[in-house]
Amino acid sequence: MRKHVRHLLSAQRDILSPQAIGGVTAAINELNIAMAGGHTGKIRIKMEELEFAANKWIKPYPNPLWRENVEVLLVALGVAMAIRTFFLQPFKIPTGSMQPTLYGVTSEPDFTPSKIDYWQEDKRKEQAELFQQVRLRETVTAPTGWERVKEWFEGISYVHFVAPTDGTLDEIGPPWPPAIFSIYQNFKFAGVWHTIWFPPDYGESNLAQRDGLDPGKFFYHKGDVVFNIRVHSGDHLFVDRLTYNFRKPERGEIIVFETQGITNLAADQQGTFYIKRLVALPGERVQIGDDRHLIINGQRLDASTPHFAGVYGFDTNTPPRESEFSGHVNGTVAREYDLYPNLAPLFPDAETVVTNGPDSYMVMGDNTCNSSDSRTWGSFPTEKVIGKSFFVYWPITSRFGVDDQ
Repeated sequence: MRKHVRHLLSAQRDILSPQAIGGVTAAINELNIAMAGGHTGKIRIKMEELEFAANKWIKPYPNPLWRENVEVLLVALGVAMAIRTFFLQPFKIPTGSMQPTLYGVTSEPDFTPSKIDYWQEDKRKEQAELFQQVRLRETVTAPTGWERVKEWFEGISYVHFVAPTDGTLDEIGPPWPPAIFSIYQNFKFAGVWHTIWFPPDYGESNLAQRDGLDPGKFFYHKGDVVFNIRVHSGDHLFVDRLTYNFRKPERGEIIVFETQGITNLAADQQGTFYIKRLVALPGERVQIGDDRHLIINGQRLDASTPHFAGVYGFDTNTPPRESEFSGHVNGTVAREYDLYPNLAPLFPDAETVVTNGPDSYMVMGDNTCNSSDSRTWGSFPTEKVIGKSFFVYWPITSRFGVDDQ
C-alpha cells in the first residue's frame, strides 16, 4: 500500500495542490511510525487511513486497468530488450555447417539444393541421391501416443497429406506468420485450399524444396500421398553477448558473427549471421594438412587442443563424411574422396599457407564436408563478432544445456 501510494504521489506531484501533497505525505509518515512500532492493529488502521487519503487527494487515472497492464508490458519489453542487447540473445541455427556439434533444420526426405545440385555434373550421382530421397519419403511414419509426445520435445514434426480426389498440387503458400512461430500454412490441391496447422520451420528452404514437390507438374490420383516428410528442428540457443566485453575470443570457441562486408561471400548471404568455430586469430599463418588437421604458425592442432577434442576425434582410417566429425578438409582431400566441387578454394593443398589479417578472424564449420567458411571466403573483421554460443534451449536432445564445446 505504501509503495503504491508513493508511486502515485511521485507521478502526480507536479499537478497536485500543496494541501493534497501534505495530506498524503502525512498519512504515509503515520503508517511508517505504525510499522516501526510493529503493532498489527495500528498498522491496519493507518493503512486504511492512507487508503482514504489517497482516494481523497490522488487524481484518478482513466482506464486504470489498461494503464497498469500496458505499464507492466512496457517494463517487461524493456527488460527483455536489455537482456537481448547486453547479455543473452536468442539465435536459431540456420544451416547444417556445425553438425554434429549444433544442428540446423534437417528432414527426411531432403531434396534441397544443398543435397542434390552439387551432383548436377555427374548425372549418375544425382539420380542415386534422388532415388535415396524418394525411398526415405516412403519410410516416414508418424508415431502415436507417448512416443509422439517424446518426439515433439525432440523438435520432430511431420507434414503429411493424401490426395482427397484426383488433381494436382497447384500452389504452396508460405507459413504465417513468417518469423519465430508459425500458426498455419495454406496450400491448394485440385483448386481447393487446405491448411497445415502449426507447420514446422523449414530452415532456409521451404516445403516444396525439402520434399521434392513441383506444384502444377504432377498429377495425383485419389489416395496418393502428395507429401510426407519428417522435419527436425534446428538448434535454438542463447548467444553470450557479455563475455567478449571483458576478453577477446579464444581459438576453438563457437562464435556468432555478422557477415556484412565479407567481400568473397555471396550477395544473398550478406547481412546475415553465421555461427562457426574460431580457428585462427589475427596475424596467424594457417594451413590445412592432408591429414585433415589445421596447422597454425607451423604447429599442428589435434584432439588435445582446447575445444577441438570432438573435431579431431575422428578415426583417421575413415573417409570424411557429412555431418560427422572429420577434421578439416582441404582441396586435395576433397578431390581424393570426390566431395563437393570447389569446397576449399583458398586451401587447395597442404602446402598453401594463408596469412590472417591483423584485425581479422578465420572460422570453419565442424561439418567440414558441407560448410561455407574461411576455406571459401577467407577472414572477417574482429568487430563483426556478436558473441559466443552459450546454451541450447530447444529442442530437448543430447545437445540441450550449456554449450562447453
